[in-house]
Amino acid sequence: MSNVETVQTMVQIEVTFDGRGFLLAQDQDLAELKHQIEQALTTSGTFVDLVVVGNRKLSVLITPRSHVTITEATVPFDARDTGDVDSPFGGYYDLR
Repeated sequence: MSNVETVQTMVQIEVTFDGRGFLLAQDQDLAELKHQIEQALTTSGTFVDLVVVGNRKLSVLITPRSHVTITEATVPFDARDTGDVDSPFGGYYDLR
């Protein structure tokens, strides 16, 4: 028998906009975000809205010169990462 505990994991997606990375909240629809970014690139500049880890809203101005990279990694599960912007975490007063 093995004494190894099973660690619960989740897929974490990082989107990098012009060199600055942001981790997406778990409820974000990656296919929809990709579609919004692709549509924004057909304009001279459009804001794309998303929710990042910490349950915080983020608006990014996408232009035809924007550089976007998306990476995925399996990480330990964080029950706080719900995408609920009414329950943010990780701020100045969150000492957990």
